This record gives sequence, C-alpha cells and structure tokens, in this order.
Amino acid sequence: MRIVSIIQARMGSTRLPGKILMPLGGQPVLAHVIARVRAAAVFDAIVVATTTDPRDDAAAALAQACGAQIVRGDEADVLARYGLAAQASAADAIMRITADCPLIDSAVLAAMVARFRDGGIDLITNSRDRSFPRGLDAELFSRAALEIMLEQAVDPEEREHVTPYLYRHPERFAIVDHYADQDHADWRLTLDTPEDYDLLSRIFADGAPRDYAAVIEILGAHPQWLAINAHVQQKIVGENLP
Repeated sequence: MRIVSIIQARMGSTRLPGKILMPLGGQPVLAHVIARVRAAAVFDAIVVATTTDPRDDAAAALAQACGAQIVRGDEADVLARYGLAAQASAADAIMRITADCPLIDSAVLAAMVARFRDGGIDLITNSRDRSFPRGLDAELFSRAALEIMLEQAVDPEEREHVTPYLYRHPERFAIVDHYADQDHADWRLTLDTPEDYDLLSRIFADGAPRDYAAVIEILGAHPQWLAINAHVQQKIVGENLP
C-alpha cells in the first residue's frame, strides 16, 4: 500500500494572510510541517497541494526546496487538489495535513498509519472526537474513499474542507478515532490568528520542539501562555465535523 501525505497550503488565509511562510524558530511554518511529516518515516511521498494563484508561487518554491512534490489547482475546490495530488503520487491512501500546523507530531502520524495498515478502515482521524490539541490534526483515508468524494461530494463545504462527506455518511464508511494519552483538546496550537502566532513564537523561542511530549513539557512550565489564544474561535465546518 502506497501511503502519501498531502499537505494543503495557500497564502490567501482570510484571518492571517501569508501565515504558512511566517518564521518560527528560524524556519518558515511550511518548512516545519514538511520536516515533521518526513520525520514520521512512514510515507512513500510528500505532496504539497497549493493553488494556481500567483501568491502561492512562493509556497510552491519553498515546498520544492524542502523536497516535497508539488501540485497546483483550484483555490476553493481543495478536494479537487487532493485528487490531483493523489493521482500525481499514485497514492493508495492519503494522510491529510494542513500547512498551518507547525507542531504536527511525527509519532502520532506513524501510529495512525500503523492502525490504518491493519485494515478495515476507510478513515482514521484524531480530530472528530478530539483529545489532541488543534494543530495536531490529521486524517488518513483510502484512495477509494477519495474517489467517492470526488464523484459525489457537491456541497461547496465538502469541496473546500475535503472530508465532510465521509463524516456525513457513517453508514457507508468505516471511521476510526485516534486518541491521545492525555486530553488537551482545549489547547490551540494551530496558526490562524496573530494570537496563535504569539503563542507558537514562544514555544519555538529556543528552537523547534522535538515532539508533542516536548510541547507538553514547555506548556507545563508556562501554563499562562495558553491564555494568549484561548479566546480564539475555531471556524466551524458544519455540525459535528472536525
């Protein structure tokens, strides 16, 4: 089974434009994401799926410099971009990652891949019944599930957010939740606002944390930092969806 990580990335964020190239610990956010995905050592390819908008030329150039494969497609139809990336990389299964998660954890990704390889799963996710912080989100689904979505998902929300169609049809797909050992679902470690960047900059102040355990240790020593972005409201994708 050829498992490919597809990282969706674009410069045109509505709340924090250009966020994926903002520096953290001396490296752009996207570079951290690619490095952490590669460190999982379980993917046959890493593809950055960005847009054809000229603003994303810089993102494509950075991704290529980091050794990732590049595909470019429609900005709003992210699902179609995943289709292009899956085809270009000959993927049998796809790990969905977003480029605004510089603390994505390689061990979490590897554990999810191992469970998927056991079989009987269409989608394994750590972001539906949440125990990991926002910012460690990952979804791994089969190529067959992706092809069904490409053909049958017509709602603009389903095209933009990639996987809602799967969650809306639990009778058709075997969906498994992946849980953390410690519940930190109330933490926010993603990058979508200036407050998020403030928190992440503090976490990366002494260099990139080696893993999620190191992040827990840092925030355990500085629990007051969690208040910096605690008020930020996550964008809601439908009802009961990640």
